[in-house]
Amino acid sequence: MTVAFDIKPQAKDLYRFNMRKTYTGLYGWVSIILAVLAFVMAAVTVGQTEVIYTLMYLFCGALFLFYLPITLWKSANRIIKSNEILSGTVHYELSEEGIRLTQGEESGNLEWNEVYKLVSDTKQVLIFVNRQNAYIIPREQLGDSYQPLKELATQQLESFRVKFRD
Repeated sequence: MTVAFDIKPQAKDLYRFNMRKTYTGLYGWVSIILAVLAFVMAAVTVGQTEVIYTLMYLFCGALFLFYLPITLWKSANRIIKSNEILSGTVHYELSEEGIRLTQGEESGNLEWNEVYKLVSDTKQVLIFVNRQNAYIIPREQLGDSYQPLKELATQQLESFRVKFRD
């Protein structure tokens, strides 16, 4: 069985991947906890201290809550516009032997035993080559190729390395 499709990455796809990677890690959890603590402190200080302290806590909470997503969005847009590789169309060909990626004149092969894990949710399929780096495949661009990709990945990878959430 062979599954072939073309993918053109967009900024929203890279942003979604970076948000997932960040907020499932320590840095994301710490920023959420600090934002919640700052908002709690703002609520506690209302009427107890000067207004400037309450406003400072609100500002810090908003900073911890919104700075990271805004930065990741700007970064994803900048990378997609400036990176020649990410701004082009990539042709994927998945078979029993592995995954073949082609972009223009360049091509590469990834054997199934080199895939760290394959994760899918409602928006994207991620083929991780290590804990940090993955090939991002937007589900909306997959079309009818999603089900054959799912079947092939399930056959070729151990069950602990595959996670599909439909």
